[in-house]
Amino acid sequence: MCGILAVLGCSDDSQAKRVRVLELSRRLKHRGPDWSGIYQHGDCYLAHQRLAIIDPASGDQPLYNEDQAIVVTVNGEIYNHEELRKSLPNHKFRTGSDCDVIAHLYEEYGDDFVDMLDGMFSFVLLDTRDDSFIVARDAIGITSLYIGWGLDGSVWISSEVKGLNDDCEHFESFPPGHLYSSKEGGFKRWYNPPWFSEAIPSTPYDPLVLRRAFENAVIKRLMTDVPFGVLLSGGLDSSLVAAITARHLSGTKAAKHWGSQLHSFCVGLDGSPDLKAAKEVANYLGTVHHEFHFTVQDGIDAIEDVIYHIETYDVTTIRASTPMFLMSRKIKSLGVKMVLSGEGSDEVFGGYLYFHKAPNKEEFHRETCRKIKALHQYDCLRANKSTSAWGLEARVPFLDKEFIRVAMDIDPEWKMIKPEQGRIEKWILRRAFDDEEHPYLPKHILYRQKEQFSDGVGYSWIDGLKAHASQYVTDKMMLNASHIFPHNTPTSKEAYYYRMIFERFFPQNSARLTVPGGASIACSTAKAIEWDSSWSNNLDPSGRAALGVHLSAYDQKVATVSAANVPTKVIDNVPRIMEVTAP
Repeated sequence: MCGILAVLGCSDDSQAKRVRVLELSRRLKHRGPDWSGIYQHGDCYLAHQRLAIIDPASGDQPLYNEDQAIVVTVNGEIYNHEELRKSLPNHKFRTGSDCDVIAHLYEEYGDDFVDMLDGMFSFVLLDTRDDSFIVARDAIGITSLYIGWGLDGSVWISSEVKGLNDDCEHFESFPPGHLYSSKEGGFKRWYNPPWFSEAIPSTPYDPLVLRRAFENAVIKRLMTDVPFGVLLSGGLDSSLVAAITARHLSGTKAAKHWGSQLHSFCVGLDGSPDLKAAKEVANYLGTVHHEFHFTVQDGIDAIEDVIYHIETYDVTTIRASTPMFLMSRKIKSLGVKMVLSGEGSDEVFGGYLYFHKAPNKEEFHRETCRKIKALHQYDCLRANKSTSAWGLEARVPFLDKEFIRVAMDIDPEWKMIKPEQGRIEKWILRRAFDDEEHPYLPKHILYRQKEQFSDGVGYSWIDGLKAHASQYVTDKMMLNASHIFPHNTPTSKEAYYYRMIFERFFPQNSARLTVPGGASIACSTAKAIEWDSSWSNNLDPSGRAALGVHLSAYDQKVATVSAANVPTKVIDNVPRIMEVTAP
């Protein structure tokens, strides 16, 4: 991932303004530590912090068309760039960067070209011929992007809040699947798939069609000129990504450069469910497996850094981001710059445990649609910013545009969870890869129950966070929570603790409005809480809050732990995060 910052039409072309833009761009340097660039055209500035994945030698940004009249700064990967280059025979490309096609496509098609891009991306394109610009974000919002407006009439674009929050009168999250045009002065949605309307599809389930679509999604993401690996929790989603990668790696360009043996990475507390399952999958697939251990205190010590980087106060996002943030640092220290990850599957297939209570296929499908539309505020934000904090890129094949089209076109009756028929959550995905002759995974891994990442790293992680927060947030503070935080009022001491930290880093009202709110059970939307009347008394985003579904559900009488289970202060002799490499 890279970091982009654009200031457009600020009525100030002074050296002082250029210095300020450079200063703000440096706040994004963690996203792109390899190189930086800035382009100025009058009172328009495009700045870039580069993480070099494709064409590291010559793909520095901003990028241009032949006569440099069109200028682009972009964060992302365009997986079909070679096909797009071939479709532009009359254009001369300056670099081998996958993003070099954007300026040339704009020359040919205007802003109608965005849907031709197959990948994850956020970009700003400046046309100096008429001083117009367009901004676009990928279909699901895998890459993070924000837009802001200055009192001087300027428009600001940044990969992260910290690039623009101090200089804009108002800012907000740039909507996924949308394009902003200066000529039209507003947004328009370029991504218009059939599922977006939430109409109920009727295509019969074909396991081989689903399997091929996902294999293609993984294979196209093996495009890289740098060392890479896979994040492997031992759950279904990451294990399938690893299995397909291991199966197809040997014939790729990446294998010729970096070897055909796949590296896998996992993080957890000692004895966590994920560590055990991931090691078993790694041994089965023959990967070079790297296992990172952390303690509850390690995670607590990192919370402030995590909130600064992921820019949210959402409880479940912070819980899951912290171990991912710690793991990403270790991965980058090994020289790896890109990883494949399993985000998105639970939204597409209804994999969260609360989907067991979906009353019918119509509600099931509508909830998956709602979850996919909100991904940019939750798991995509976590995966993007937790890894980008250390200059690591995460690619998510389950959010491939074509794969989502195939999966969301299936009659949702096939996705419904029916234990009496042996159909657990994500049954259609498991069945698609249940190959007796050439198995992708061991059966018990293929049919392992869903674990949310913040649970799978070790159940004591969440319990420890709750206990830690209770030491710093008193009952008296909670009584006044609605007056201190009238928007998205914290309903738990853990949420209040995170909110205090967030407000210290990002005190603007616009910042707090970028974070979603509302009640949730096991990562549900507020609407899905209506599916079970008992859930309203047990609201918590952990999967273990799905009482009667999760095999290790919270005890209904004891849903919290004593603060005595967690150190009351920082302990100097706690073992730090360490790596254990499996033989």
